[in-house]
Amino acid sequence: MTTPRTAIVTGAARGIGAATAQHLAAAGHAVGILDLDESACETTVSAIRAAGGRAIAVGVDVADAAAVEAAVARVTDELGAPTILVNNAGITRDNLLHKMSEADWDLVMSVHLRGSFLMARACQAHMVGAKFGRIINLSSTSAQGNRGQTNYSTAKAGLQGMAKTLAVELGRFGITANAVAPGFIQTEMVRQTAERMGMPFEEFLAAAAAKNPSGRVGQPEDIAALVTFLASDAAGFVNGQVIYVAGGPRD
Repeated sequence: MTTPRTAIVTGAARGIGAATAQHLAAAGHAVGILDLDESACETTVSAIRAAGGRAIAVGVDVADAAAVEAAVARVTDELGAPTILVNNAGITRDNLLHKMSEADWDLVMSVHLRGSFLMARACQAHMVGAKFGRIINLSSTSAQGNRGQTNYSTAKAGLQGMAKTLAVELGRFGITANAVAPGFIQTEMVRQTAERMGMPFEEFLAAAAAKNPSGRVGQPEDIAALVTFLASDAAGFVNGQVIYVAGGPRD
């Protein structure tokens, strides 16, 4: 049985983040729903509350150190000290290397890597004090390399290294750190990719499903289920791991 705790999920207004927040709430945790646009979080918060859970929406730029500290303090005041952190906030700025701007490189690194670092740093004191903590970084199969994603692939690989290092540093305090690497998941971000490619979304999904060993594309709930397990008491000896959730060895 999982002990009810307080969780923070970044980038939780929609997609994988929203599904993860709802799964964690269903497991009994209070959840801070963090996103750049606080108003966009209300749908997720309302769904959790309607199901009898506890959640608040908090607007934050995860790359802003002062804003992160304020967001974590607000969650602590309203829901309790956070001992589960899901670093899900992310963006894409895809392009081939010779076309990629420094701004697109810096922005992707800032959100994924700086943001996850700042969130982990802000939450770890609460975890150390509780002698319990779960840090879960959302990586991607793109960490293995993907055309047109030098920035994104590098950031997602970095999140794996971060998780492994935090596992080494924080394990003795009862804190685990792991990375979950989704494959092709049906989200709004994927829809935007299809639009950039000039391809109908349903056709885009069908092509991805045809290539997948499992014969389908992933859903946000596929990721949320694993994250919820890694956040649980039962996952206390799973530490420093990278787990691919892609329907096969590669999606």
